[in-house]
Amino acid sequence: MDSRYDAGMKVRKEVLGADHVARSEAQKTGLDADFQRFITEVAWGSVWARPDLDRRTRSLVTIGILAALGREELALHLRASRNTGVDPKEIAEVLLHVAIYAGIPAANAAFAMAKSHLEGPERGGTR
Repeated sequence: MDSRYDAGMKVRKEVLGADHVARSEAQKTGLDADFQRFITEVAWGSVWARPDLDRRTRSLVTIGILAALGREELALHLRASRNTGVDPKEIAEVLLHVAIYAGIPAANAAFAMAKSHLEGPERGGTR
């Protein structure tokens, strides 16, 4: 089990960034410690660590799913897309797909979030 946790922490740091993971770990409490371990082992150590999809593809799939579901974790994965080799133009294509298959309101909200997180100061935008 520890190897799955260790693998998950490695992938999580590579995708989300070591600083983000360190902040998350520092904010962990007794209330959510088991949950944090669970997502590290299962999401990151079991699914993201699988070899049959590369991280770029997993990142795009995750962005599409989170956008379709209207989840706030989309912002985190939009920022993480910089670490997975995803081009913002690819994200725009995924969000167009979201508009067709999950609805225009979901895609509209996701595009607004993408503009906020992908067009920041380091990319010439306002955030």
